[in-house]
Amino acid sequence: MQQIISEREVIRLVRALRPLILDRTGAADVHEKSAANYVTATDLAVQHTLSRQLGERWPGIQFMGEEEGAVARRPDRPMWILDPIDGTANLVHGYGESAVSLALWDGREVVLGVVYNPFREEVFSATRGMGSRCNGERIRCSGRADLGHSLAIFGSSPYEKAERADALFDSLKRLYLHTEDLRRGGSAAIDLCRVAAGRAELYFEYNLKPWDYAAGQLIIREAGGVCTTMDGGRLCPLENADILVTNGLIHAQALSLLRGTEKGG
Repeated sequence: MQQIISEREVIRLVRALRPLILDRTGAADVHEKSAANYVTATDLAVQHTLSRQLGERWPGIQFMGEEEGAVARRPDRPMWILDPIDGTANLVHGYGESAVSLALWDGREVVLGVVYNPFREEVFSATRGMGSRCNGERIRCSGRADLGHSLAIFGSSPYEKAERADALFDSLKRLYLHTEDLRRGGSAAIDLCRVAAGRAELYFEYNLKPWDYAAGQLIIREAGGVCTTMDGGRLCPLENADILVTNGLIHAQALSLLRGTEKGG
């Protein structure tokens, strides 16, 4: 990429969205795209504001956002990947666990990622090769190497219940029996960052969209963790994926457990 893009400047743009996100008026203006799949006036306002600001500051970079129709893009060219509100159902219910997730794809890989939770005033960020941070302080994945003493987070799509229920609950039973405990936060972006910050050791979810995990997977990797498909393959952040994220030390154990080939740690 020829344009110089400052992580600090991107964070400044994202943090400036806080008043817009915390305004309950926008969260109360809800449209149901499909069963339990919401979009609010806040989602639309955040995407409109940020896409305009990014285009003005760094012209010529393509844009992919969750709240838009089909747009043709060139995967070999730079692209912003945005989830304006990851955790929209949480926002609607005033749950306080929602985030803006923004990634920069350079035509080959994600090179910058920012995840901002305005309810906790936490900004997780990473630039390729420069480590991960939370509010400017370096973060690392935990050093736990035993699956049995690991905290596992999972995600689940409320609008794919019928298709995913059997596979999800089979995986959850395996993890419940062979990890310390389970958690569900409702925001994939935040959950990925929790693993990066050492607050949990494992996260998995089926059929995540690029905007759900593009930023978070870079933050995980720069914090020393591992992010793969559920069968251990390489992720492409421009495609939907079933993902498994760990601190790296328990990744092989987690893959085997979720495949059902061993009982775990």
